[in-house]
Amino acid sequence: MWTFWPPSHSSPGSIIHSGGGPHATRHPIQRRTDLAKIYLAPYINFQGKAREAMEHYHNVLGGKLEMFAADEHGRPRPASQGDRIMYAQLELDGVVIVASDGQPKYPAKVGEHIGLQIRGSDRAQLSAIFDGLADGGQVKMPLTDQPWGTAGWLTDRFGINWNIDIEKS
Repeated sequence: MWTFWPPSHSSPGSIIHSGGGPHATRHPIQRRTDLAKIYLAPYINFQGKAREAMEHYHNVLGGKLEMFAADEHGRPRPASQGDRIMYAQLELDGVVIVASDGQPKYPAKVGEHIGLQIRGSDRAQLSAIFDGLADGGQVKMPLTDQPWGTAGWLTDRFGINWNIDIEKS
């Protein structure tokens, strides 16, 4: 099995226990070094129901689930029961689902609650991707420095929502 979305907290050869669900496994993480360091995943805004949805998917699909809330400075920290989910990631067999509770001030409309996330560390390449996707579309949040890196949101000219995340080096 190859893991295409390397969790930032694991080192090569780490053992991940994939708990939950009928497909729970224990396996070593093996990273492909011949792949580009940019990753694509669906990003779902559950508008306050991210924990419920992601725990359900985890129970059904198995895999490894991580959920984070924001601390008082906006930095991610492990989410406790009752926290708003700033970022959740379910990973299984090379598949990744990313989710959040969204921003209550900007509720998503039906059909706009799912998009694609591109994540990596190459600032120049990801900035060019952001600009290219924004051409003819609508930037909802320009690339902005955040405590965890740089992030931006946009809807492209075809109506697809995109989240670009540039990890800190």
